[in-house]
Amino acid sequence: MSLLRSFSRLSRVASHARTATVVQPTRRYAEEAAAAPSAMAFTFATPTQMFYKEADVKQVDVPSTTGNFGILPQHVPVLSVIRPGVVTVYENDGAQNKYFVSSGTISVNADSSVQVLAEEAVPVDQLDKDAIEQGLSKAQQDVQSATEEIAKAEAGISLEVHEALMKALDK
Repeated sequence: MSLLRSFSRLSRVASHARTATVVQPTRRYAEEAAAAPSAMAFTFATPTQMFYKEADVKQVDVPSTTGNFGILPQHVPVLSVIRPGVVTVYENDGAQNKYFVSSGTISVNADSSVQVLAEEAVPVDQLDKDAIEQGLSKAQQDVQSATEEIAKAEAGISLEVHEALMKALDK
């Protein structure tokens, strides 16, 4: 009988302990976000030129292989590959600077620092429309006349870049 009482009392204690140790989840994201940096340290460079070095900017829009996306301070960390297109940098004073990039990488870090490392980049206002049109025409011809796989691939890449250059001029 005492064993039965002990078991009964043990089950009540265990039952009470289970309810006493239930922890209600609390959302802390807003508190963590408030403590996070509100500025974004932005670096944008090519192998031969530095456009921004740890500059405080409002937003950066980038073309990636998974689609275009905008980056703001406290953006979720991400690594991505740049596809040919326009990188738009929104300055804190409202100015917008647009650059055509051929390829590269994007790194967004937990500390709100962002690095855009491009193979080639040029301000959109410095693009030469006549040269781009000639390059597009040549790339289209090369795609049609290529017979070997390597030549087809090179012509396809050239065509993709020149089409992106033409789009950059239209923006």
